Amino acid sequence: MKIAIPLATALALGLAAPLAAQADALEQQLDELQDFQIIAHRGASGHAPEHTWPSYEKAREMGADYLELDLHMSADGELMVIHDDTLDRTTDGEGKVKEHSLAELKALDAGSWFNKAHPERADEAYEGARMLTLDEVIDRYGSDVRYYIETKSPERYPELQRALVDTLEANGLVASGSVVIQSFSQGSLQQIHQLNADIPLVQLVWYSPAEDGSGLTEWTGVTPDPAEISDADFQAIADYAVGIGPNVVYDSEDVIDAGFVEQAHDNGLLVHAYTINDPEQMQRLLDWGVDGMFTNFPDRLSGLVE
Repeated sequence: MKIAIPLATALALGLAAPLAAQADALEQQLDELQDFQIIAHRGASGHAPEHTWPSYEKAREMGADYLELDLHMSADGELMVIHDDTLDRTTDGEGKVKEHSLAELKALDAGSWFNKAHPERADEAYEGARMLTLDEVIDRYGSDVRYYIETKSPERYPELQRALVDTLEANGLVASGSVVIQSFSQGSLQQIHQLNADIPLVQLVWYSPAEDGSGLTEWTGVTPDPAEISDADFQAIADYAVGIGPNVVYDSEDVIDAGFVEQAHDNGLLVHAYTINDPEQMQRLLDWGVDGMFTNFPDRLSGLVE
């Protein structure tokens, strides 16, 4: 629970300077989010195994503004950095992440699959890369980088939101303006907003054709079809989030357009589009005025925005 401290009390306790520094750092982050942001999707995951040290290090070298991390939980409650809820695609393990202990997950090879899937970018150094915990990533980078963290549904991990916020606060990453949290789950974001309203949040959305052929539908029902979206729909998101993160195409067809971006901006929301790897598509979205892009190839995007 947050407690408001009157300025006079803060001065008497010697807390005014730290509080002011925190406010300045958060304000600086919000100001910088008004500029274009390169969000390294699972690190530089087009060049190295996603969510491994090589992927993160390459992303930093390539000028990423944020490292994007996906979170799941181990059977013993550790916050694990992995995209899928299963192990099969990106490790030599099998089954659900949440059914394995930290020790079991740390024993897996999370790098060799990349060499098999992308022989043109294979590197022996990737073999044997280990799954990472959020604590390990924070211990390595601290506030030297900014993190763009995705949470899953509260139904899947009821305790994840609290564990994440506690971890971020304990490491000073909220106060230093070092984190954005994203989710497709409106409930997850609203829980986080209640836990710490200072954390910038981004509502992810996924548009695809409706089964009845009537237009587009949003995966979790956060908004209607973009053709029918209203200012009130954007304002409902702006009540708890600073931005919206849409997919741009589905099956090679656009699902949003420049008008969507403009309307989001008119309602005070940033637009961070995902996941954009083609330079022509990147340039098109820059022309639309999006505020950031998720990409597996930060080097391609940084070359366009320099």
